Amino acid sequence: MAESTPRAEERPGAIDAVPVRHPGRMVAVVVVILIALMLIDQLLHNQAFDWSFTWAAMQQPPVIDGFIKGTLIVTVLAMLFGVALGIVLSIMRLSPNPILRGVAFAYTWFFRAIPRYVLLTLLGAAGAFFPSGMIPLGIPYGDRLMSFFGIDATLTWGAVDANQLFTGLLGAALGLGLSEAAYMAEIARSGIISVDRGQTEAAQALGMSRSQAMTRIVLPQAMRVIVPPTGNETIAMFKDTSLLSAIPLATELFFQLNQISTQYYKPIPSYVAATIYYLLATTVLMIGQAQLENHFGRGYAPSPSRRNAAKANDTTAVDFPGSDH
Repeated sequence: MAESTPRAEERPGAIDAVPVRHPGRMVAVVVVILIALMLIDQLLHNQAFDWSFTWAAMQQPPVIDGFIKGTLIVTVLAMLFGVALGIVLSIMRLSPNPILRGVAFAYTWFFRAIPRYVLLTLLGAAGAFFPSGMIPLGIPYGDRLMSFFGIDATLTWGAVDANQLFTGLLGAALGLGLSEAAYMAEIARSGIISVDRGQTEAAQALGMSRSQAMTRIVLPQAMRVIVPPTGNETIAMFKDTSLLSAIPLATELFFQLNQISTQYYKPIPSYVAATIYYLLATTVLMIGQAQLENHFGRGYAPSPSRRNAAKANDTTAVDFPGSDH
């Protein structure tokens, strides 16, 4: 009867593996270290970086007020409006109604084609669209409609100053939100179509309507795909608030620091102050984005820490026949 296991002298011995050398990596590390040292030397010894002026500029009340109102609040309002309208537009794009699909497509086509700076510039001058300077609140052309029936009445109950609306915080949030909705519509649509159609069919088989299946079944599962690009859009929106000078909006971080640089002839320290504000706030946003991704990604893919722990706990080994334990 033949032996089922190889003899000891026939077993392969230990492999004396020689690590592959990567001289290019060492060169790259040296180059990176040299560049980092040069950058640190510039930051510490270059007279253009007036750090005392930078810290003083960052602590100015108009700058802090602009960071809170024109940057943070406008970012939040614009993203809330953009996300809500974008989800509605994405549902319209997927609707069987051709009119809704056409309207949603026209909206995304228009606002994705116009740069945000141009859109904000037009919005800042939108008061010219209203000869009286006031935006009526009510049914458009209601007075003409009532006069057609011989009734001297109006269907408006108030008016809003167009110049104050479009050049203030609400106008800034409106302009950025209208642009963001076009991008969020495509992001939300990609998340919705990533969910298997059988989920919707199963929900409708249980008696749910189309809207109930969308809000209770499809959208919660689509969040895994929607959240990462939405986080990127939020960070991009936070930085795009620097474009609000096109309206123009004075209560904004970069606008205020640009005014300081012009007044004191200190452009580099003023712009460094703005850079520090953007770096700190973006870091916080990136941490929040990572937490949301982990929350909505549960059950789909383990986080890097969980994968490392799983590898450490993996004790499965493949033994050669006849090996000793």
